[in-house]
Amino acid sequence: MTPYIGLLCLLHLLITFVLSIDITYHVNEEDSPHTYIGDIAVDSNLSHPLTHQQHTLITFTQLQRTVESGSHLFNVTNSGKLYTTQILDAESLCTYNKECSRIVKVAVRKGQTFMKILRIKIFIEDINDHSPEFPKNEIIIQFLESHFKGSKIPLLNAIDQDITIQNSQITYMIKKSKREPFSLSVEKRYDGVYIPTLVLGDKLDRELKDSYMLTLEAKDGGNPPKTATLKVHISVTDVNDNVPVFSQKLYNISINSSHQRHLPILTLKATDQDSGPNGELSYHFNHKTSRNIQKYFVLDKKTGDLFLHDNFQFSKKQSYKLFIEAQDEGNPPLSSVAKVQIHVINNQNTAPLINIDFVSPLTESSAAVSESSKIGSFIAYVMVTDTDSGPNGEVICDLKHDKFKLAKIDSKEYKMIVKGHLDREIRDHYKVSIVCHDMGSPQLESKKYFSVKVTDVND
Repeated sequence: MTPYIGLLCLLHLLITFVLSIDITYHVNEEDSPHTYIGDIAVDSNLSHPLTHQQHTLITFTQLQRTVESGSHLFNVTNSGKLYTTQILDAESLCTYNKECSRIVKVAVRKGQTFMKILRIKIFIEDINDHSPEFPKNEIIIQFLESHFKGSKIPLLNAIDQDITIQNSQITYMIKKSKREPFSLSVEKRYDGVYIPTLVLGDKLDRELKDSYMLTLEAKDGGNPPKTATLKVHISVTDVNDNVPVFSQKLYNISINSSHQRHLPILTLKATDQDSGPNGELSYHFNHKTSRNIQKYFVLDKKTGDLFLHDNFQFSKKQSYKLFIEAQDEGNPPLSSVAKVQIHVINNQNTAPLINIDFVSPLTESSAAVSESSKIGSFIAYVMVTDTDSGPNGEVICDLKHDKFKLAKIDSKEYKMIVKGHLDREIRDHYKVSIVCHDMGSPQLESKKYFSVKVTDVND
């Protein structure tokens, strides 16, 4: 073996080893579009052992550029530079106190030879771009003249839309004169939300003073912190002093695909011992219920009936978690929250969905390949999606052709490669189809038709 061939073998082994390692990046939300994130070639150590001429042979192709995967938020150049394509908003992309990240798949080639698919994980870092917000600017609360020292009335809690605990965690304080007989305590509700509560420090005498004015300040944990204020008017009179109570704190239900949309999947029931408006209840989605989940359900505000929305798809997800709030008509209104856990039993069978990413696309259904392409050259990345469970979701794909074939990468991922010698002078155009079927009974299949144009070289 000559030293040159030995060096090439060593470089190939080294590149293959390095490419097996996923890369992690971090980017702040609200950064301007086209923000530079990193150099995949450098950070995967591809460029370290190679000469400049050898480095130019390594090319990168971004795969799965779809809204569903989230990779449309980023762009990868042929040389491996990674950029954002738009302003990223962590609050609309992710949910509270969950990892906020997206996976970008990148196909790496050396010349025309497919080497590996890199999975790049990009963390979207939450910044403190939201201030706490009270649902109202001011409220009126009422203490009974007969209330004893230590009596409590819950106030409105503020909400911070930031998704990390630090930026959204709220602390409260009241601004008042020393002569006003009130203090503040913060109490944790069943759903984990902290509610500021006004505590009576001494018995009230309505004949001496029948009203008070305080300011409640909410401050988040950002650096620097952001604040909001709520004016609290206190009158000494009768009061809305009973919180709504659900019949149970946790509702755990199962539904299947045969459920009729016009029938409720659940009726939530809460009671309030107050009379009049203070005891009249309405039902709402609590802010802890993700907006992405709310769109699949309809809640009757008066009855507490919970329905499936018309756009609900049984194949999308196996379980859903909702927080439903019952609120009375008092001033200020009092509320309580119940958790609803919904388990989906999917007995439907849907056909697989085939997605093809061409290395050199001409249109959505055609690609170009050079007649000089060698056997095994990488042409396209094929990903199959089937969200059914069990055998209904197990998929097998096939491509019957004398010039091209599929090679399996993972259970639902394939690469399309050159199988036979190409000669444009003999034939410059091929019709190709990929067929995928699941293992259900009966089997459901999908077909994807496309064309391959053979481009000329000076041969």
